[in-house]
Parts: sequence; C-alpha cells; structure tokens
Amino acid sequence: MKLNKNLILASFSALALAGCGADDIASPGTGGNVTITNTTTGGGGTNPGPAPGTVTAAAGCPTIDDPQGLKDDGIITGPTGSYRVCTLPARINRSIRLTKVSGLLYQLASRVDVGTDGGFTASAADTNVVLNIDPGVIIFGGTGQSWLAVNRGNRINAVGTATQPIIFTSRDNVLGLNTETSQGQWGGVVLMGRGRITDCTTGSVAAGTCERQTEGAADPARFGGANNADNSGRMSFVQIRYSGFVLGANIELQSLTTEGVGSATVLTHIMSYNSSDDGSEHFGGSPSLKYYIAVGADDDSLDVDTGAQMDVQFAILAQRSGAGDALFEIDSNGFETDTPRTKLQVSNFVALQPAVSSNNEANDQAAALFRGNSDVTIVNGVINTPNNECIRMNGSGATPATLTAHSVVLNCNATKFLGTGGYTAAQVTGFFGAGSNNNRDTFTPTFTSLFINGSNETGVPVFTVASLGAFFAAVTNIGTVKDAADTWYTGWTCNSTAVNFGTGNSGACTSLPTN
Repeated sequence: MKLNKNLILASFSALALAGCGADDIASPGTGGNVTITNTTTGGGGTNPGPAPGTVTAAAGCPTIDDPQGLKDDGIITGPTGSYRVCTLPARINRSIRLTKVSGLLYQLASRVDVGTDGGFTASAADTNVVLNIDPGVIIFGGTGQSWLAVNRGNRINAVGTATQPIIFTSRDNVLGLNTETSQGQWGGVVLMGRGRITDCTTGSVAAGTCERQTEGAADPARFGGANNADNSGRMSFVQIRYSGFVLGANIELQSLTTEGVGSATVLTHIMSYNSSDDGSEHFGGSPSLKYYIAVGADDDSLDVDTGAQMDVQFAILAQRSGAGDALFEIDSNGFETDTPRTKLQVSNFVALQPAVSSNNEANDQAAALFRGNSDVTIVNGVINTPNNECIRMNGSGATPATLTAHSVVLNCNATKFLGTGGYTAAQVTGFFGAGSNNNRDTFTPTFTSLFINGSNETGVPVFTVASLGAFFAAVTNIGTVKDAADTWYTGWTCNSTAVNFGTGNSGACTSLPTN
C-alpha cells in the first residue's frame, strides 16, 4: 500500500481489458493559451465522441461571492473547442457557487483550500465555507501540484446529475493529449473531517487527540477529531479523471481521498478514472459510499485504513491489463493495537482483473488484501480475476485481520488464497468458507457487458443486508447490476477501452463532453 497511497466484451471468461505503470506520469500541460488541432474519438462503436471544435469560449468569468474573485486566465483550445479559463483563488474564504457556463472551465492553479482548517473540535472559529458546484461544471488541474483541499469545518456541495455530471480532470484532458494509459496529471480531491483516526502524526489514540497530516502537502492539511458524525458535504454524480500526481517518493494523492470524514458526509455516484494511485482511499472516520466506480487505478481500486468505519454498496472495480495492484486493500497501517480497528462492509460489488493479464496484483499479491487490525465483511459480490489469486490475508498482531463472507463467488487462478504474517493459505480458505454461507470459489461468470449479471450470477442466493445497517438498501441480487434494466451506471460515466458503459453518457474519458 502507498500510505496516502471496448464496449461490451463477451463473458469475462473470454474477457480482455486494456494500461501503464506508476512511473508513466503524463505531462500536466503547458502555460498560456494553447491550440491543439488533433481530433478525438468517443469510445468506439455506437458512442462516438463530440465533433471537434464545437465549443466557443465564454466572454468572461462570472462573479463569485469571494472577494478575491475568479482570475480570467484567457482561452484554452483543444479538440472539442475553445474555453474561457477561470482560475479559483488559492483559498476560498466565503461560500461560493461555480455555475455551468457554456465555453467556460474552472481551473485549480495549484492547491486550492476550501476555508481554513478549524482544528480538532468544532467551534465559533470555524469558517464554515461551502464550495457549491453546479451540474455539468468542469474543473481542471492546471499543474501536477493542483489539488482541492476541503478543510475541517468547511464543506463541498458538488451535486451533478445523471445527464450533467461534474468532472474534475487535468489540463492535458482539455488539450486532447490523453490516451488510454494517461494518469497522474494533477492531485485530486481531498475531504478532511473530524472523525476518529489512528496512526497519528500529532497527539495520540490513547489520549483521544489523534490527528494526521495529508501526505505530500507542503503546508499543514490536518484531519482527525472525535466526531464520527462530522459533515464534510456532499459529492454526487462526479467523475475524477487522471489524478494522482507524484508529489514525492511514494507519495501520491488519488482521485478521492477522505480523511476523518464523518457519517453525515454523502458520497454517491462517484467515478474514478486512471488514478496513478488508488481509485479512492479512506483514512479513518466513518465514510460511506454508494454507487462507486473505479476504472484503471494504478494502485488499489478501494483502499481503507487507519481506523475507518466504512460502508460501501454497489461498486464496480475494474483494472487495466497489466496495471494496478489490488482491487481491495484494507488495513490499519501496521498499528495493530490502535483502536478503532478498521472496519469495512461491502455489498453488491463486482471486482474485475483482466483475463489477459498474468500479474495484476503487484505487491499485494492477490485481488483482495485484508490485513493489519481490520475486520472486513463482504457480501453479495463477485471477484473475477482468472489469472490471479483472489484473497490474501495477513495474520500479524495479537488480534489479526478477520474476514466474513456471504454470497460471494470467486473466479481465480489455481492458488486462490494466500496467507502471510502468521496466517496460512489453509486458514484463509477456511475464513472465506467456500461451500458455506452461499460462498463459492469455483465460479464461472456469465456476465454480459463485463459486469451485468447473467444466469450464473442470478442463480446465487442473496444475503439479506438489513443486518449490516440502515445504510444498505435491500437487494434481490448479488453483483452490482442485476440485469439490462438496471442502469444506475449510465449517463454520468465516461468510456474507455477498459470499460465501456454504453451510449448516452459523457463520451470518452479522453475527451470532454460538449453538452
């Protein structure tokens, strides 16, 4: 773990996805007005991209409530047309709204702070700044060092729609320079809250004063507190593309990072695309995530650690061929005696590693790694990694990692299970419990379009999720997409050769939508 660290393929048994490694860091772009004359395609097949040059730059930048205002940085031109660039201030000191204006893009020129950090405990000193982002808005990172920092005591309200998603992306994406393997071109989105965490950089777990510093941040970007019901805002129908710029040795951000985020925070319909680190990583707190898609992460698709108490439902985790580490990595970063223990509950997931890849799990050695003071419950899911091991567990510590599985089916290589740090492969096999609780480790997927349930998936008995808590919606299927009529993933996603989500969405991930 890094601490911060073609539409419709046939069934997965004959599947091929298409990648690059963590060292392939694409250019974050150049300065000034740039004109690119190449054309762009949409995703192939029935989903062509926009005609080139269809967007005309807006006349100027809108007024916002922050006195610093938006800086008019001229016009940027790419395959889809020309855009007015309106750059956000380095620190947003008053609540503002970013409205959708035709031919206008918002830029993060470097790190942009939402409000000022209010500290460990809520107080009258909190700046209470809210960054409101309207449906259809596109925000790009102007440099590799660009990232959005939502500080404690402040919130984000980025609520798109199924037809007008909000897109965070890179300058190269605007310029039309990206390919299917581009990644790591800007930082990402970081939400900092006052939930409980472990692995302190200041204070201690024992004294209830534990705080951490966001890795790679040159200036303090602290998180943590004692309130697991904290509210860092809402993000819905959001794409985050090409994130994870390398800030230092082994230090990258990811598409979405939550840090001490509380249960009042709402995260739904989030897509990560080609992050050079994790699709999303969650440090402590009590985050929940519903309708989550991670495509092409170069490290882990979902990483949960440092005492997080996390619930996830409806997830598609898909890697590119030859790129990526684990689909799940769950632990507490080696702090086996710290509490709270990291706890993850996931229902209705499809975790996919490509059939053509001989090794798509790098250091984690398996599609799912559970270790280090963590307690994981996985239900109603499919791990489909025909060339790789499915589950590795590490048994270090006095009370090592635990695993509970119900109605989970696996398609792995012959090894299937690995044990390290005191656990044997036989023990891990027993923890999974094939043949009990409707679990199977010799499953043959019959997916259509890569992730839509076929007859074999439909035939698996479903685990009743009510016992997991009120967050989980009742379901009648395993996996994440019940049938062709189940279309929660359509409209707000983008397409690539790794995963094509069909027509009627925002087009190719390598291009910008023009609606």
